[in-house]
Amino acid sequence: MARIQIITLITSLLFLAYIAWLIVKGRLREEYAIVWLICTVLLVVFSFWQDGLKKVTALFGVEVPANLIFTGCIFAIMVYLLHLSVVASKLQQQNKQLAQDIALLKQQIPNHDKHGAE
Repeated sequence: MARIQIITLITSLLFLAYIAWLIVKGRLREEYAIVWLICTVLLVVFSFWQDGLKKVTALFGVEVPANLIFTGCIFAIMVYLLHLSVVASKLQQQNKQLAQDIALLKQQIPNHDKHGAE
């Protein structure tokens, strides 16, 4: 086993343990951890399967394996950022609705006290 394989494997396993720790501590939700787990599993697979990256590269018609890795990473990051933008937009809408509901309730409370005191 080559030195780079050992380094990649150890780094991937440490990253996997860190993701598990974040999930256990409640700092990372499971739905967001799936992407990181898939990327880590891919790193472990390609660290064991040396010719795999060359075969996948030939399958896509790319000449240099590093170009395939960078293209794949950029695409994955763009998809993940789009997903986070959708989640942030949804949370912003829910926050706005919650603020409006609280404002209406606050407006009703003084009126309720006036009617209750009479």
